[in-house]
Parts: sequence; structure tokens; C-alpha cells
Amino acid sequence: MGATAEVQHAQEPAPAWSAALELLDEDLGRRDAASRTRRAYRIDCEAFARWASAAGAQPREVTPRLLRRYVAQLSAEGAAPSTSARKLAALRALFASQREHGLLAQSPADLVSTPRRGSRLPRVLSAKEAGRLLDAIPAGSALELRDRAMFELAYSSGLRAEELVSASMDDLDHESEQLRVEGKGRKTRVVPVGEPAMAALRAYLERSRPQLLAAGAPDGGLQRTLFLSRSGRPLSTSDVRRRLRTWTGRAGVAVEASPHSLRHSFATHLLDGGADLRAIQEMLGHASVSSTQIYTRVESARLKSAYQRSHPRA
Repeated sequence: MGATAEVQHAQEPAPAWSAALELLDEDLGRRDAASRTRRAYRIDCEAFARWASAAGAQPREVTPRLLRRYVAQLSAEGAAPSTSARKLAALRALFASQREHGLLAQSPADLVSTPRRGSRLPRVLSAKEAGRLLDAIPAGSALELRDRAMFELAYSSGLRAEELVSASMDDLDHESEQLRVEGKGRKTRVVPVGEPAMAALRAYLERSRPQLLAAGAPDGGLQRTLFLSRSGRPLSTSDVRRRLRTWTGRAGVAVEASPHSLRHSFATHLLDGGADLRAIQEMLGHASVSSTQIYTRVESARLKSAYQRSHPRA
């Protein structure tokens, strides 16, 4: 193998790597992994395959030391620990696939520790800020009605951006005021929808969505997509983030709101109001309550800040 190989983006992976990538994709397909997950794993694993090919290493020749060198180089190039951890998770899947098919005796990735992630708390809006943001979205044009309904729903029900854009007309139960959501890992949950969000959704469905649908007249199942773009097509997650940045700026909200900060605010405000952590876990669609426990840290940090501001001997 060569000495130090820089991460290569132009060079194609060696044939053995291409075969390994195809095998992983087939395995993920058999497990019914979401197309987004398969695409992300492919991108991350292919980047490593190019780098390893440049270093002269075939899949069976990769060692824990080589993987550590790759992770170290990612960090040196400015990758955040969370990015390196994500790429390492993809490589663990790749080498696990090789082992399961008898092509490796042991996965080298099992002996590489995950880069430590920062312990940043999620950014949340106060209840007043969330109300100011949502109330700042007018109910005039078709796009304003859509955005008001979309972000009311995001805050009301704690949805991820991906869950917003993939929501279907058939998922919304008007009578029960609930929404069926397909979350990560294709796990389905049913979440309540608050009255302001339901009112905004009704206004959007009656006055806005027909106009947007007529603009593009999408075929087949796309006609059931809940939120549509100006051209009558489904929105992308980048569209959602861009529109929310626009309204955050106009509302003068200090926190730079993102769809995920609305989701964090939803969970934090439920906890503030006395909701049970397990109920919040179920509404967020977290596989483990340990993921939900971060909101107890948000609450603890908020109380500590209030104490330091208010107590004479803090």
C-alpha cells in the first residue's frame, strides 16, 4: 500500500470495491432500508472506497489502523465529529456485509472507536417565539397558506422535515385530528394535531392546495402529496428549510429556526407542561427513550439559567 493517500474524489473505486458496494446495497434492499438511507450509505462508502483504492488497499486488506487514518484525515480536513461518526457507521455496515457473506473473517471497523460528538443541546424557541414566528406568516397567497399550515403542523406534532414533505393527504384524519407519520426506519406512528394546526391545514386544503395542484397536475400517487410546491410538485427538505429561514427573518426571532428546532421546541414545551417522557418519545418516534432524555437536559439548563439570573447568591 502507498504511504499517505489523500481522500480521492476523481478516481473510481477498484473493481473489488465496486462489488462490495453493490453487495451492501443489495443487503440494504433486502432489509427494506429506505432509499434515502441506501443513497447516504452509498455516498459515504464510495468516498472511502476511492480513498482506499488510491492507497492500494482492497476490501480484504483494510485494517483498523487504515480506518483510523481515514477518520483522522477527515477530521484534519474539517469534518465534524458527527460527520466522521456517520461515515464510520456506513463503513461498519459495509464491512459487516462482507463478513456476513464470508468475504472477511472479521470487520476491521469493529475495532475503531466512534469519534466523540459534542454535547450541544438542541436549539429551541421559547413558546412566545414560536407563537410570534407562526403568527407572522400571513394567510393571503397560496404559498403563505401552505407555509402557515406546514410550520403549524411541524410545531404542533414534532415532525422532521422529511416527514413533512412525505406526508400524504391520506395520512391526515380530520375527525380525530391526528396524522399518521412514517418516520425513520419506516416506523409508523400516529401523532395528535393541535387545533391551530388543523385550522391552518383546512384553510390550505380549501384555498391553496387546489391552486398549487393545478399549476403542475402531478400524476398518480403524487396527487395525494399533502404539501406542494409553486409548480405543483412535492417539496424537498431544502425547500422547507429555506422557507422557514425566510419567515424566521421576517418575524425577528433571535433563534435561527430550522424544522428540527421546531421539533426540539415541540418536545421541550411538552416537557415544560408536564408531559411524560415516554409519551414524548412515542410522539417523536424515538426508538429509545435515551434519545428523548436530551430534553431533560434542556429543561435543566433552562432552570439553571433562571437560577443564575434571579438568585442573589447564585
